[in-house]
Amino acid sequence: MGIKKFKPTSPALRQMTVSTFEEITTNEPEKSLLEPLKKHAGRNVRGKITVRHKGGGNKRKFRIIDFKRDKDGVPGKVATIEYDPNRSANIALIHYVDGEKRYIIAPHKIKVGDMIVSGSEADIKIGNALKLKDIPVGSIIHNIELKAGKGAQLVRSAGNSAQLMAKENDYAQVRLPSGEVRMIRVECKATIGQVGNIDHENITIGKAGRKRHMGIRPTVRGSVMNPNDHPHGGGEGRAPIGRPSPVTPWGKPTLGFKTRKKNKKSDKYIVKKRK
Repeated sequence: MGIKKFKPTSPALRQMTVSTFEEITTNEPEKSLLEPLKKHAGRNVRGKITVRHKGGGNKRKFRIIDFKRDKDGVPGKVATIEYDPNRSANIALIHYVDGEKRYIIAPHKIKVGDMIVSGSEADIKIGNALKLKDIPVGSIIHNIELKAGKGAQLVRSAGNSAQLMAKENDYAQVRLPSGEVRMIRVECKATIGQVGNIDHENITIGKAGRKRHMGIRPTVRGSVMNPNDHPHGGGEGRAPIGRPSPVTPWGKPTLGFKTRKKNKKSDKYIVKKRK
């Protein structure tokens, strides 16, 4: 999709850009695949904020996405390409020949009227889902499972793609968007192609109100807080942080500090660490 700019009739519009939504074919989602989405403003069951900077925002309905792609051997036709407020990627409504309807993450270059299918007999074609053992080495893939049958967990956001690098015994080596090369069982499914809406990363928010519409509240520097709110807080006037390196509100080092646990169980599946 393209990027739309505005005449600078106000300071907000000077930098702001939006998507042209050329791929979107309808504004009416499939009602049978909608669920209510309740807001929690980052609070837990006790009312305590456990995720900061959340709250407000426009109302949304959750779209039920088929991440498992377990309808093997049943062809489906792309009926619409739709906007999903819950993710950066667009979604595609699939009408299967047996009458069922499902949403999938819309791959790049998929169009209304295209036919897709999942299963070991499927062709190597954009939108088709197969097990890694059935996909040729070197293929560009997305929507990748980590556990067979659980549903896709990797490479689902707009413009992302991974590459199948090698296959050996029960594992395949996949290069992820971060640059990490990871071993994944060959029984896990993936979808051919790249995730659509590739211009998403080029959009400039432009004004604070647009962030508030997304349900994201302001972030404030720790140095302007009180000492009981942040380790950087307090002092008369503009004060230094008073310690060798910056820390989080909970006292953990930040700015380059590695947060991945040592000797994590999944380390044995990482062939090459991310960039």
